[in-house]
Amino acid sequence: MNAILLTGHGGPEMLRYGDAPDPIPANDEIVVDVHAASVNAADYKVRLGGRNYNLTFPHILGRDFSGVVAKTGEGVSDFAVGDPVFGVLDAGVEGAYAEKLSIRAAIAARKPDSLSHLQAAAMALVGITAIWAVEDTAQLRAGETILIQGGAGGVAGFAIQLAKYLGATVITTTSASNVDYVRGLGANTEDFTKSVSNCDVVFDTVGGEVQARSYSALKPGGRLVWVAPAPDGFRQPRSDVTVLRPAVGRDRAHLERIVALFEAGAVAPPPIVRYGLADAAEAHRVSEGRHLRGKLVLAVR
Repeated sequence: MNAILLTGHGGPEMLRYGDAPDPIPANDEIVVDVHAASVNAADYKVRLGGRNYNLTFPHILGRDFSGVVAKTGEGVSDFAVGDPVFGVLDAGVEGAYAEKLSIRAAIAARKPDSLSHLQAAAMALVGITAIWAVEDTAQLRAGETILIQGGAGGVAGFAIQLAKYLGATVITTTSASNVDYVRGLGANTEDFTKSVSNCDVVFDTVGGEVQARSYSALKPGGRLVWVAPAPDGFRQPRSDVTVLRPAVGRDRAHLERIVALFEAGAVAPPPIVRYGLADAAEAHRVSEGRHLRGKLVLAVR
């Protein structure tokens, strides 16, 4: 199969289009002919290295995808060849930047006809992350106020729509060029360092100094949920708030929750910037710039 091969840690030039062995399904796995693979910020961070990733090169990046079942393991009974599916690979497993991948059947879900492969791939990881953060971890309730940092990003954009659907008042931060976009998702925009306070929840998708300054926006007893870390050496300045990090597990239930929210009209797919599989290096350059609205998606087929 054709794939994007990470040949070593470094810049986008370390990504090369080449051949890789076709996957063989284990007893509980399916092999998927990948039609679309999402590009996430985590991908360029793995490419750059700097942490103990313990990769064997060449390595295939990519976590979430949409495609069609090509083979099934002997123990798989809930999918058949030809079924459209989407999902997110197990934590610590990558391989979606390729024409084929294998995944445990239990953590894949059927793709509805109402979503294209590009849309399903774009919503998979950002959707489950937002659901784990807002519903499962923050346990956001109707009538509460939530500040979502970095509203134009994929996770935050899904979270804005989800929070609005749950009956919360939603405030977000974004660049001036994205104000109309996030307002269209259902959020109010504010300079949170000057005018936002007494929030029940802050959901931080940005990290760094943004997280450090987010404590001032919370009321006593509030919850700060984060998916991007605070600065190195940062010490929590308040003891009257709860700081939580969602454990973003992989399961079919959260993928099916994405589909249910979409079919209820609660969430819409994000704006998609499409690249061919062979153009993954250019997609990484855009992703690393961190000024993206919506999602980058590789069209594999």
